Parts: sequence; structure tokens; C-alpha cells
Amino acid sequence: MSRFAQFQLIVIIALTFTSCRTNTQPVVKSQISNAHTIADKIAQQTFDNEKFPGMAVVVWQKGEIIFSESYGYADVESKVPIDMEKSLFRIGSISKPYTAAGLGRLYENGKINLDTPIQTYVPGFPKKEYDVSLRQLAGHLAGIRHYKGSEFMMNEHFPTVAEGLTIFSQDPLIHQPGSKYAYSSYGWNLISAAMESTSGEDFLLFMQNEVFDKIGMTHTHPDYVQRKMKGRVQFYQKGSNNDNQVAPQVDNSYKWAGGGFISSPYDVIKFAQAHLNHTMLKKETVSEWTKSQTIMDGKMTNYGIGWRSSEDQKGRKWYGHSGGSVGGTSMMLVYHEEQMIVVTLVNLGSAKMGNLAFRVANQFL
Repeated sequence: MSRFAQFQLIVIIALTFTSCRTNTQPVVKSQISNAHTIADKIAQQTFDNEKFPGMAVVVWQKGEIIFSESYGYADVESKVPIDMEKSLFRIGSISKPYTAAGLGRLYENGKINLDTPIQTYVPGFPKKEYDVSLRQLAGHLAGIRHYKGSEFMMNEHFPTVAEGLTIFSQDPLIHQPGSKYAYSSYGWNLISAAMESTSGEDFLLFMQNEVFDKIGMTHTHPDYVQRKMKGRVQFYQKGSNNDNQVAPQVDNSYKWAGGGFISSPYDVIKFAQAHLNHTMLKKETVSEWTKSQTIMDGKMTNYGIGWRSSEDQKGRKWYGHSGGSVGGTSMMLVYHEEQMIVVTLVNLGSAKMGNLAFRVANQFL
């Protein structure tokens, strides 16, 4: 081949490579833009159909927020917009993974054993027919009952974690520990009492120091109902005519660990991100915490230690948690392998979000 022919070949290859790069980049941007448009339509349709007062949807992937949209208001009457960084929603049972992170800190520091009887850490809790362990409590296998009667609407203040235990401490177990899965927020009351005794700190102070401050969650707090809290959204419930009415006042001090925290959309993202990046807990601990436990017959419960886990319709593994409270409905969804997080928060109790988080996630995966 002549030198001129060689030169021509080099030029052709260079032009081809440049052309490929030029043509490929707009396609990627177009795909992201298209995914955002579709996700926005899905979220808007859900918001409109269900007539939510306000809703926040955030998607984080591989180090950056790629979708962040709010719908409606933090306070409808005053037309207060939702601030993704500062608006404080009731996250309900997403409080359980928050507490599980604190439990993980104690576990990694060798201060707790997940499989010893709970009386090792909470000696004042009455012994039952069977021993109950922290692992069983954290996985809803312990046989501790859930709410009954009007307890979910309780508006009584409990100054200490120990006083919150009195609600259920004298009740018998509803089944032999390990034999069945039965969801129980009260089991997390016991976990928080154990965390107090092993850490030597008040539970809420421990959570602030060891979880929220460590992650940089500056807009996450206990939902102190008697205090004015800047950024706290107005809480709503559906009325008899399917209209949104201001929710009655409740005091969640009886269940801080299992459902008593308020948090902003971006703070929930920060929390999940810290688990993906292992800046909160070690990789091995996150794996243990998000791995499904099993009941006695070997059947998986799809619940680990404060985290749900399963696969979506396309077989992609996820872990996360939903939350339901008076005036709040929430979802935190984490795709570990895909490094994606989706958070949806609504300031309405029993909001029918369906599989919104999964549908939004699917646009970007």
C-alpha cells in the first residue's frame, strides 16, 4: 500500500470514529429526555387520578439526581410549594430502615447480638412463653402484635421509649417466634429500647448522632407534634366525599423507631445512597440487613432486618420500604446492581400510589 493510500485510510477511520461519537451523544440525551417525559406523565396521571394534595418524586442514579418533580402543594390552603430539600413529610415505616441503620452501627461495633433473648438488653420486658430475639423482632417474626383498635390514631405523648412499651408489653405473643411472618411496628419499639441500653444514649439522640448527622440528613427529625417545625407539610386524609381534609392530630411518640420520623425527599435519597455507597454501614452488613429471613419451614419472608427485598416484574432485584401514616404515604426503592433509588412521598394518608415507584424506575433502567 502506498503512503498516500495509507493516509487516505487513516483519514477515513478518523472521520468514521468522529461521526460515531457525534451521532451517539444526542441519542443518549434523547433517551434520558424521553424517559423523563414519560416518568413525568406517569406521576402526573397518578397525582391527578387520585387527587393528592401534594406529591414528590425523586430518582437518583449513579451519583446524581436524574428526575426531581413535585406535584400539588405542601399546604393546599396556603398554596405552599413543595421544597425537595426542606419539606418534611411523614415517612411512616421508612422509619424502620432508618432505625435499622442505627442497629447496624451497634452491630458493627460488637455491642449487640441479634440472636440472644431480648431481655438481655431490655430486662424489664416481661418474659413470654418463648424467647424473642432482635433478629426476629427486626424481621417481624417475633410474634409481637401490631396496632389494634384506635391505636394508629393515638394522640397521647409518651416521654420515653420505655413508656411506649407499656402499650403491648403485657400482651401474649400472637404466634411462636420464627413460625410465621406478622408485621409489627411495636416490635421496633423493643428494638429501640435495646438500642438505648446498649448505646447508653436516649434513642432519638443516638439516631441523630449515629445516623442522621453521619449521613448529613439535615432535614430529618422526630415528628414532635407539639412543636412548630419549619418545613413540615400539612397532613391530609380523604373525607367522606373523597375530598382532601386536614388530618386529625396524632402523636407518634409511641412508635418513633417504627413510624415516627419526618424527612424531606432529598434526605430519604441521601439515606438510601449511603447504603449503596457503604458510607453508613459495611457492605457485609447491608447485605445481611437486606437479605430475606425465613420462617421455620424454610419459606422466605422477603423481609430482612428493617428492609423489604424482592424482584420486580423483569427480575431485577430491589430492596426498600413503604410507609403509611396519618397524613403520609411513602416509598423508598433501591436497585443495588443498577445503582438507582426512587423515592415517592405524598402528604395524604392511605394514598393509592400503586406501583408508581416501580413504573417510574422502569423508565430509567
